[in-house]
Amino acid sequence: MKILIVLAHPEEKSFNAAMFNTAVRTLEKEGHEVKTTNLYKENYQPVSGKENFTQLKNADYFKQQNEELFALEHSTFTPDIVAEQEKIEWCDMMIWQFPLYWFSAPAILKGWIDKVFTMGKFYDNGRIFDNGFSVGKKAMLSVTAGGPEKNYTKDKYGDINSILFPIHRGILEFLGFSVLPPEFIYSVERLTDEERKAVLNNWSERLINIEKEIMKS
Repeated sequence: MKILIVLAHPEEKSFNAAMFNTAVRTLEKEGHEVKTTNLYKENYQPVSGKENFTQLKNADYFKQQNEELFALEHSTFTPDIVAEQEKIEWCDMMIWQFPLYWFSAPAILKGWIDKVFTMGKFYDNGRIFDNGFSVGKKAMLSVTAGGPEKNYTKDKYGDINSILFPIHRGILEFLGFSVLPPEFIYSVERLTDEERKAVLNNWSERLINIEKEIMKS
């Protein structure tokens, strides 16, 4: 498969980075083609606005969706946006690796989403969900959290599926991706070295069998 992995964590020695590096090594070893986006390392600029475009259709009143449609027709997206869009179009499967910030994705990843998944190219009127542009592609979230698993219940934080629902349903499925169950690691800061090794090994084993998992889904 062709797989895109996006990392959103500022520390190269973090456990998120270890998960990211494990995924790259494992998937390449299994013969898959892998492309990556390391948002912090690449100093990705996440603020979405007029600067997304090299030329505006209406400089007097900015409306992003209108400008995205104009940019699609006239090739006026900035090069950083085009580069990421090409990776997404290229891939069969996309993995996002990130720590849970305030029950959601880090701002740098949300900004990447805001800038890259543009109207007319990845969604449009009537081109969403089962009719979306990305139908046939797979997506998976790999997420770490500081809190213990016992806190992720309906009477406390909420279960992990409800927390990730806005990303799973409101972004990925909205665009047409089929979403695999997330890889979710609890209490990441409290893991011992042996527990970290076990988590990374389990992650690698899951990725070795990812095609079988996709066939079953």
